[in-house]
Amino acid sequence: MSYIDGFVIAVPTANKQKFIDHANMADVVFKEMGALRILECWADDVPDGKVTHFRRAVQAQEDETVVFSWIEWPDKETRDAAFKKMMDPNNTDERMSQEKNPMPFDGKRMIFGGFRPIVEI
Repeated sequence: MSYIDGFVIAVPTANKQKFIDHANMADVVFKEMGALRILECWADDVPDGKVTHFRRAVQAQEDETVVFSWIEWPDKETRDAAFKKMMDPNNTDERMSQEKNPMPFDGKRMIFGGFRPIVEI
């Protein structure tokens, strides 16, 4: 069964195109490493909740938009091997370099995690 990495971030709204450019460059690397599908989703209908909500979860400011993204992998082993390669200090792939492809958002407020699907229709 597949494996899913999920991400929620706050991106300065003015950086939308910079985020798209960043994602287009980085997501190609994920595909090359075995990802089956990647979706980067710009908030469109994300209401504030009474207890919690996406904006609060990532401490989004008024001038930021929430982005919800996920990567579908064929299995956890493929995902783990890809992440190991990307985090290798000897990795010279400039597409993953902060200098060549800087994140246009505050990565410290990113929520992320790996998930095993339990229902698929």
